[in-house]
Amino acid sequence: MTEPLHTVATMPTERQRGCPFDPPRELIEAGEQGPISRFPFPDGHQGWLVTGYDLTRSILADPRFSSRKELMRHHPTIDYGDIEVPPAPPGEFLLMDEPQHGRYRKPLVGKFTVRRMRLLTERVAQITAEHLDAMEKAGPTADLVTAFAKPIPAIVICELLGVPYEDRGRFQENIDKFLGGEAGDEELIAAYLATQQYLAELVAAKRANPTDDVLSDLTDSDLTDEELKGMALILLSAGFDTTANMLALGTFALLRNPEQLAALRADPGLADQAVEELLRYLSVAKQFYRVALEDVELGGHTITAGTTVILSLNTANRDPERFPNPHTLDLHRQDGGHLAFSHGIHQCLGQQLARVEMRVAFPALLNRFPTLRLAVPAEEVALRPEAADIYGVKSLPVTWDA
Repeated sequence: MTEPLHTVATMPTERQRGCPFDPPRELIEAGEQGPISRFPFPDGHQGWLVTGYDLTRSILADPRFSSRKELMRHHPTIDYGDIEVPPAPPGEFLLMDEPQHGRYRKPLVGKFTVRRMRLLTERVAQITAEHLDAMEKAGPTADLVTAFAKPIPAIVICELLGVPYEDRGRFQENIDKFLGGEAGDEELIAAYLATQQYLAELVAAKRANPTDDVLSDLTDSDLTDEELKGMALILLSAGFDTTANMLALGTFALLRNPEQLAALRADPGLADQAVEELLRYLSVAKQFYRVALEDVELGGHTITAGTTVILSLNTANRDPERFPNPHTLDLHRQDGGHLAFSHGIHQCLGQQLARVEMRVAFPALLNRFPTLRLAVPAEEVALRPEAADIYGVKSLPVTWDA
């Protein structure tokens, strides 16, 4: 087997100035050298970084690569030393392989079908309109993150799971802390434990008094309280944080591409394509990790058993071998098949819900505020750090003509 031509020495910690939507330059350059590079982890482990579309998609679908938490001993920026990583808690199925993964996912599949999520369109439109009304009343300036991007998916996912209205603010704040990439260790742990405690209480409440929601439905199964708590954590965090950042960062991208914004505003029928292109272009879930369970021949190289592989989704979705002019935002693009929702058994369970929210929210925002624009220079928009699990903006000050 031939050796790769390129080594990425360290994981980039920031994006190129003036290019907030593009992957870090070091990752783009690695992809230009080939779809796979060597990556030396801080603890000395010799792993791999995959930047190409085909290899990324192949690994995501390959059962010879594991998602199990206890195997994820290597981190691109942290040396864990001799710390032993425990298995994922019960119910947190994103960090499990089959058959455990399927045991938790299968009861949920029927609750997130395309048909069921499309039936939510009217409610999503109502929630969106309420927040646009509030923005307009308080305007003509707003932080789009707090006024629009966060509350819409937070309300939707909380209603689906049966989180009481009065608890949503606390839930949103804690999720922000342990997924935002900026909280210190103590604050992060405190937020995580507070969320775990709250979900334990919520599961107990649903068992005692079921209501019309997904979590109550799941209590009528053989799943334990601990398992339900873990599943609820996955659904709440994934259903909120990714879509919230897509709405905010997507609006930022449209405002920086006025021709594309004008096209979407002029043609509501373009919404489906626009959402898919924004998902590809932004790829807010930047990277995943897998560990080889056996020796695997891939891309002309041997990935030995026990080796950690970083899958760079944002560069895979910008692979010129798969997407012509990949660094251009083109809402009329016909090239489907992006990996923004992952692929294989771990493909995002709530992807249809996210699509419904974005298909409703983007056109509604742009049509309500025809003169919507940034209230600060683009270079002053505060971005989430690269260390965050999900990329996005911390705040997005916008204004419009009253």
